[in-house]
Amino acid sequence: MSDKPHQNLAIIGHVDHGKSTLVGRLLFETGSVPEHVIEQHREEAEEKGKGGFEFAYVMDNLAEERERGVTIDIAHQEFDTDNYYFTIVDCPGHRDFVKNMITGASQADNAVLVVAADDGVAPQTREHVFLARTLGINELIIGVNKMDLVDYQESTYDEVVEEVKELLNQVRFATDDTTFVPISAFEGDNISEESENTSWYDGPTLLESLNDLPESEPPTDAPLRLPIQDVYTISGIGTVPVGRVETGILNTGDNVSFQPSDVGGEVKTVEMHHEEVPKAEPGDNVGFNVRGLGKDDIRRGDVCGPADDPPSVAETFKAQVVVMQHPSVITAGYTPVFHAHTAQVACTIESIDQKIDPASGEIAEENPDFIKSGDAAVVTVRPQKPLSIEPSGEIPELGSFAIRDMGQTIAAGKVLEVNER
Repeated sequence: MSDKPHQNLAIIGHVDHGKSTLVGRLLFETGSVPEHVIEQHREEAEEKGKGGFEFAYVMDNLAEERERGVTIDIAHQEFDTDNYYFTIVDCPGHRDFVKNMITGASQADNAVLVVAADDGVAPQTREHVFLARTLGINELIIGVNKMDLVDYQESTYDEVVEEVKELLNQVRFATDDTTFVPISAFEGDNISEESENTSWYDGPTLLESLNDLPESEPPTDAPLRLPIQDVYTISGIGTVPVGRVETGILNTGDNVSFQPSDVGGEVKTVEMHHEEVPKAEPGDNVGFNVRGLGKDDIRRGDVCGPADDPPSVAETFKAQVVVMQHPSVITAGYTPVFHAHTAQVACTIESIDQKIDPASGEIAEENPDFIKSGDAAVVTVRPQKPLSIEPSGEIPELGSFAIRDMGQTIAAGKVLEVNER
C-alpha cells in the first residue's frame, strides 16, 4: 500500500478504441509491469498472430479473453504517479459487459475516455459518457488515441476534440475542465513523455494530467455502509461476512446492523489481507466477525451499517434511469432484475413518472405511457423482496444500479429518494 492518496480510475470508451493497450502501456510506463513480462506477452501475442497486442495482454490475462480478443472482467491494476496511487478499473466495452462497467464506474472517482482518432465518437463512446455522467464521475480526461494511424495530424485531432466536446455538452459535462491529450497507446506517444510526433501539442502528457486530478475525499464521514459479498464459516472464528467498505469506518467493538436481514451485533474482529486490524476504511476489502451471528442469518446483498443508523430498506424508491437497449418498449408493470452493489433483486417499475431529455436533463414529458432505448426517465420502483439501497444524493456509493433482463444490461440508473418500509 502506498502512503499517497488513492484514486480509482475508470478507463472507458468504445470497443477497439485501444483501452486495454492504453492500460497495459500505463502500467508499463509507470514500472508497474516489468519489461520481461511485456516481452513474454509479446512472444505470446506474435505466436497467436496478434503481434502488437502485448500491452493489451497485460490486462487480458485470462486465457479465454486472449482467445476471444476481448476484455471480460474488471481487472484491478495499480500504478503510481508522483501525487497518487491509482487503481485502474478496466471497464470492458462490449455490450454484455455494461453491468461490469456500471458496478465498475460507480467505484471510480475519475475516468479516461479513450476515443480513436481514426474513428471519432462511436455509439459506445456516447453510452459510456452518458453513464459516467449519470453515475457521478466528476472529471474526464480524453485520450485521443491511435494518433499514429492518422500520421499525427493536428487537423484530425482537432476534429475529434470538437466532436467529443459536442457530446460532452449534450450531457452537460463541464468541458472547460476537460483535458484532451493526443496519444498513441501502441507507440507510447504522450503517455509519460512528450512526443516529437505532436510538436503542435503543448499540453500535459497523459500521466501528467492524471497527476493533476483533484484529490477525492474518501467518504469516511458518511455513515458506515458495507455491502456483503459472501458469508463464510471459519473454524475457530465462526461466521465471517466479507465485503468492501464503501463509506464510513468499521471499528472493532462497533454495534452493527445488517439490512434487509435485520440482524446485528457487536464486531469482534476485523481482518484485512489475513491480518487483524482495528478498523477498516472506504475501499478496504475486509472479513469481520460479529458476536452471535450465524451463517444463515445474513446473505450476499445485505448491507452492514451502524446499529443506530442502519442502512435503509426500500418499500419503493424513485430513480432516474437511462435505457441503453431494449428490444421493444418498457411500460409500468415491467419486472426485470436490479443489480445494486452486491444485491440482485427483481423489481417492478410501478410507474413512469417523467421522461427526461438526456441531452439537457429537462423534463420532456410527464407520465409517459412507455420508454424505449435511448430514453432517460424518472420511475417509481417496487422491489419484489427486501432491498437495501440509498439515495445517491446522500450515499452515492450505494445509490446506483444496473437493470438486467434477457441476459443483457438494458438500463442503468441512480436512486433519487427511498420510501423506507
